[in-house]
Amino acid sequence: MAGFDENLVREYFELNGFFVRQLHKYQVHSRKKSAQEQIDLLVLNPAPAPVAERKPGFQIFSNELALITRAVVAVKGWHTSRMTPSMLRSGSKISDFLQADIEAAKEGYFSGLDDEDKSKEPLTHILVLPGLPATEPLRGQTVELLKARGVDAIISFPTILENLLRHVETNLSYQKSDALQMIRLLKLYDMIKPPQLELFSDILSRKK
Repeated sequence: MAGFDENLVREYFELNGFFVRQLHKYQVHSRKKSAQEQIDLLVLNPAPAPVAERKPGFQIFSNELALITRAVVAVKGWHTSRMTPSMLRSGSKISDFLQADIEAAKEGYFSGLDDEDKSKEPLTHILVLPGLPATEPLRGQTVELLKARGVDAIISFPTILENLLRHVETNLSYQKSDALQMIRLLKLYDMIKPPQLELFSDILSRKK
């Protein structure tokens, strides 16, 4: 399932104009991941918004992606639970990439994609996860703990899925992407109704 979650995130960034580099094609199960193995994706925006406009919130929504230039992304598909302060304090489920020395990512992994100007831009640490606690004080405590561990921003899976649903068109064939083709077929056969898309929009607007 981890690979599927990463593919959804990759499709999300690519559909929104980013170059995406997936660092590893394998999954680690028998040992603890190294710091670099905790990084799932590296993303580069070839046409970011002007510097003066770059003030995204901690929880990024799709209309704020243009404010990101370069980022390392870790994907945590814990779809049956939300991130909580107790989960973070346990130290057992949060990625070590937040504490890692990522100079290699800055200087090496973006080579061939980066240019001189973009290489000077800050590297954003993004965590993709199901969502934050809905109520205070748990939400605020979770945000502060994530920031203390080095997270610059989070993107929730509902944000990603809503954006993919809006991008996929029924009159196009997405044979090169199993995920997008499945979304297309669900829309084509009316398994996903327009009211459901409106519901996603209502939920996200209340979170902004």
